[in-house]
Amino acid sequence: QGQLVESGGGLVQAGGSLRLSCAAPGRTFNRYAVGWFRQAPGKEREFVAATSWSGSSTLYADSVKGRFTISRDGAKNAVYLQLNSLKPEDTAVYYCAAALDLGLGSDSRTAHWYDYWGQGTQVTVSS
Repeated sequence: QGQLVESGGGLVQAGGSLRLSCAAPGRTFNRYAVGWFRQAPGKEREFVAATSWSGSSTLYADSVKGRFTISRDGAKNAVYLQLNSLKPEDTAVYYCAAALDLGLGSDSRTAHWYDYWGQGTQVTVSS
């Protein structure tokens, strides 16, 4: 952990929005798929979204589909997760992770598929 850096978390009311960023200081995201996971207190880490290195392929957890959007900016070497219509149950520490892109698939929804992780950023949604 610690090779990626997340930012953008915070406290927001239900229905609000946040944009999380994931950066890779000293390295490039080129050829890497990037995923977002989250972990709430007392719960296991769960998959949220993933994007292929080109951005042409994305995956979402059913719980966030239609509300969250993953995107990437090659020029800025960053990956974003736009969180809209937030709910209290979205409260968690959000982590970004990267893996050499061998093609997004079911394995891309699992933490063990990823090689590099950040320290996480806290998102708290109040009701």
